[in-house]
Amino acid sequence: MKQPLSLAARDAAVIWHPFTQMETAPMPIPISHGKGALLYDEDGNCYIDAIASWWMNLHGHAQPYLAQRLHEQAQRLEHVIFANFTHEPAVALAEHILAILPKNQTKVFYSDNGSTAVEVALKMAIQFWHNQQLDGQSIETTPPRRKIVAFHGGYHGDTFGAMSVGARSAFSRPFDAYLFDVLFIDPPKDAASLAQFKAYTEQFPAQIAAFIFEPLIQGAAGMQIHSATHLDELIQYAQNQQIICIADEVMTGFGRTGKNFATDYCGAKPDIYCLSKGLAAGMLPLGMTTCSEKIFDAFKSATNPQKTFFHGHSHAGNPLVCAVGMASIELLLQADTQANIARISQSHADFAKKIAAYPAAKNIRHLGVILAFDWLPESSEKQSYFNQRSGFIWNFFIEKRLILRPLGNTIYILPPYCISNEQLQAVYDGIIALLQLPTNTENFADTTNSTVTNNDIFI
Repeated sequence: MKQPLSLAARDAAVIWHPFTQMETAPMPIPISHGKGALLYDEDGNCYIDAIASWWMNLHGHAQPYLAQRLHEQAQRLEHVIFANFTHEPAVALAEHILAILPKNQTKVFYSDNGSTAVEVALKMAIQFWHNQQLDGQSIETTPPRRKIVAFHGGYHGDTFGAMSVGARSAFSRPFDAYLFDVLFIDPPKDAASLAQFKAYTEQFPAQIAAFIFEPLIQGAAGMQIHSATHLDELIQYAQNQQIICIADEVMTGFGRTGKNFATDYCGAKPDIYCLSKGLAAGMLPLGMTTCSEKIFDAFKSATNPQKTFFHGHSHAGNPLVCAVGMASIELLLQADTQANIARISQSHADFAKKIAAYPAAKNIRHLGVILAFDWLPESSEKQSYFNQRSGFIWNFFIEKRLILRPLGNTIYILPPYCISNEQLQAVYDGIIALLQLPTNTENFADTTNSTVTNNDIFI
């Protein structure tokens, strides 16, 4: 009798995985179930999910309260068109979110992932200025506000608008001709960013529509941290120039930086927020774009339907997802969760001091539950996702049953809030083992029997 194919073999026959060179990638690890910060494969091996499954999982896998709320909602209402209709989960989640966002945020627009939340924000900002010119003026009479300012090295998603405001790289190169032009400035580590911004406003007076940014930490760029003080100055300056400020808090939101939102460290508050990932704790896909009353009012008209925001998603405001999102926010605000965030942050701070003694750990940075460092950064391939060391790093940790997916040769920890001290210590021990390797090895990709190759991409 013919033996049934393994799950990994069946996968290889039918599935195309994200950010993966399918010709050279190793077989995927077949996961059967999860519990808390742990994931189990079909052979019973247990892995510590130290990156919260692409930064999504706030409260742990198979979280009982989230599962209960999903089950209860599924028995009442699974979906309804969100144009002309509404329902309790969507309204309640919006109320919950607005209660913890800055007070200038008054309206919620639903989508289904971080990239689409960014698309919505960009379209809101661009159409905001378009709608101004519909009030008694020809659109051609004045230079339109269409230009966007963004940070070098940014990542906002993989749809076309999100790619446009992100870093130009090997990921976007096939599509560069289709992306709109953006005015890039350095992330605000010092006053130079503000000087660059001012130069653009002088070069293009009243032509900049929006400023979009990842506040305090750029995730895909290698967990690069910048100054809250200097970011605050940029937001204030932009708003003084009547430029709409968009905070992409897809990764940073919901406690990742130690506060509910990274912009909570700033005095000035953006006009628009993009939210996803932790919003539904990784259980279901959910995106959200929130805005101030000023933005919302620009789309209202009793006489001109052209001012309508003509954008929507079939899954927008889905009751199941909203019920889970609301439950996730309830868990986030519990005292136990806030204590866990503080505990992880302090543990990271202590560990950062410890690894500072290892020459192979450079540029150590820490913010909230995020800890990152560059491994052997003297490599000429330091910032490349094609760095040969990424495959070695992945294999080294996965053999220790640790899920630490590197960003090039940047190693970072961003765990679920339920991770225990013992599990954190196991992650730290694995990192110490890596740092204790001889640093004169020329080709780390060849020091393992893994099928991971230099062509694999890790993000």
